[in-house]
Amino acid sequence: MTRHALDPSPRTYAASVQLLARSSRGATCAPSDQTLEDVKSWLLNDATSIKDVMLMYEEFMWRCHAANLGIDRATLHVGTLHPRVIGFSWFWSALDGFCDEIAADANAIQHEAFTRNPLYKVMAEGEFVKVDLETDEGLNAFPIMTELAEQGYTNYVAIPLSAAGAMNNAMTLATTRKGGFQDGDKERIRSVIELFALHVERHIVQRIARNVADTYLGPIAGQRVLDGEIKRGDGEAIDAVVFMSDMRGFTQLADRMSGPEVTAILNAYFDRVSTSVLAHGGEILKFMGDGVLAVFDQKALGREAAADAAVKAARAVLSAIDEFNETPPEGLPDPAVWHPLKIGIGLHMGEVFFGNVGGEERLDFTVIGRAVNETSRVESLCKPLGKTLLLTDPVRSALPTGLQSALDPMGDHELRGVGSPVAIYSAPTHDMAVN
Repeated sequence: MTRHALDPSPRTYAASVQLLARSSRGATCAPSDQTLEDVKSWLLNDATSIKDVMLMYEEFMWRCHAANLGIDRATLHVGTLHPRVIGFSWFWSALDGFCDEIAADANAIQHEAFTRNPLYKVMAEGEFVKVDLETDEGLNAFPIMTELAEQGYTNYVAIPLSAAGAMNNAMTLATTRKGGFQDGDKERIRSVIELFALHVERHIVQRIARNVADTYLGPIAGQRVLDGEIKRGDGEAIDAVVFMSDMRGFTQLADRMSGPEVTAILNAYFDRVSTSVLAHGGEILKFMGDGVLAVFDQKALGREAAADAAVKAARAVLSAIDEFNETPPEGLPDPAVWHPLKIGIGLHMGEVFFGNVGGEERLDFTVIGRAVNETSRVESLCKPLGKTLLLTDPVRSALPTGLQSALDPMGDHELRGVGSPVAIYSAPTHDMAVN
C-alpha cells in the first residue's frame, strides 16, 4: 500500500493510522431533499454501480443527512487481508464536510488508542455501544467522548456489522441534536443500515481480493487476473526493460544461518529492492530465492522513460543497500555472519510475454521470453566484472543522450544461449548528470 502522504488537517489521526484519500464533495454529492424511502431506493439501485467505497459511503451519509435522520458524524470500520494493514476505515462528518479513507497498520490493535476506544468492544467483542454525551457518566465512558462532546455531539452509538473474520466490522454514528437520537430516528436508521451493510460486505470481498492479488501478483498482474485473465496462455507480449537483482554469497549464507535468520536477511533485502522499484514505476514480478525479477513497461512509461526509470531504480536499490550495510537495523542476525550484504543488478530491454503459464490446475502470472533469460545472463556478469550494475546496449540507446556518456563500456560479452556477443555497460551508482 504505497500512496502519497496527505495532510489530515483539520482532523487528527493516531500514529498507527494513515490517511489514504479524502473527498470534500460535501452535501452537493446527494440530493438536498430526501425521504427514508428515497435512501432505500438508492441503496437498492444506483448505489450498486458505485465502485469506490469512499464515494459510495460519502453519498450514503449525505443522503441520510438530507433525510433528516439526525446523523452528523459517522465512521465505518472493516477488517481485511493485507501484509501491513489490519483494516480500513471511512470517516464522514457533516461539520467539516470531509469524508476520509484511512488505514490502520497491523499493530494498531495493540495500541491503547484502540483498546480504550468503544470500537474495541464492538469489533473484538461484538457489543452494541450507546453513550449519552449529555451526562457525566457518558463523558467518562471512554476517552474519546469528552472530545466528541466538546465538538457539540450529544449522542454516540457503535454498531457491530457481520464479518467473515474473527473481528466484527463496525459503524459508529453521532448526532448534535439536543437529547440525542430519538426513538423514531433509531428505527429509521436501523432500516437503512441493514441495507447499507450488504454493500459493505460486497465491497469488503472485492477489497480483500484486490489486496491478495496485489500482494502476491503485483498491481498490474493482479488486476489482470481479477479482470478475468485466468486461463493458461492468457496475456500479452510487451516491450519492457527487464530488471534482475541477485544477492552475492547467498548459498554460503544459508548454510551458516538458521531458516528464520535467513528469512530476516532476505526480507530486509527484498524490502529495499521492491520499495525502490515500485517508487520508480516498475512492477515486481517474482522473488526467486535470493533474486528479484521486475519490469518497466515501455507502453505505460514510454521507451526513454522506462529505461531511465529502471536505471534510477537500480541506483536507488544500491544506495539503500549501502545505507543498510552502514547502519544494520536492530533485530537482524549478528552482522559478523552476513555483513556486508552484496548484490548485483542487470538491466536489459526487449519483448517479453506477460501472462499465465503453468499446469491446468496451477498457474503463475509471470513474464517469460528471451529478454528475461538474457537479463539473467547480464546480471551474472556483475561478479566477474567487479561491477554492481550492468546494462545492455538496447537500454543504453534508450536513455537520454546526456546520460549515455556517463556509462562505462565493458566490451562485448558472450551470453550463454545468445548467438552473438552483447555490448555491456556499467552504470555509476551515483547520480548521472546530463552533460
